[in-house]
Amino acid sequence: MSLKFTKDHEWVDASNPAAAVVGVTDHAQNALGEVVYVELPEVGRSYQQGDVAGVLESVKAAADVYMPVSGEVVEVNSALTANGEPINKHPMGEGWLFKVKLSQAAELDGLMDAAGYDALAK
Repeated sequence: MSLKFTKDHEWVDASNPAAAVVGVTDHAQNALGEVVYVELPEVGRSYQQGDVAGVLESVKAAADVYMPVSGEVVEVNSALTANGEPINKHPMGEGWLFKVKLSQAAELDGLMDAAGYDALAK
């Protein structure tokens, strides 16, 4: 898995650039607490890196989800709209948020690797 991370606590697995998987990190879900509402981006819509692509609401707070890379959303994890629990239990597995077709793969070079993100999250 070729994982990259943002300063806003999103992760992207770009091992398949036609459908890179995006989610929030374990650190982000721990800070939020129990996720009770998930607003996902619209399939077919294109976003620029840094655009707000969704919202996670918990019993403690609400947090915007930012697009880690530019591209078109090709799939969303629609199971999360009924139950946000997978985000808390498996944020980097079944709690993934959406998939995006990269339009500017070079943006991945500006994201952090796991070691860089771990240092940021401490």
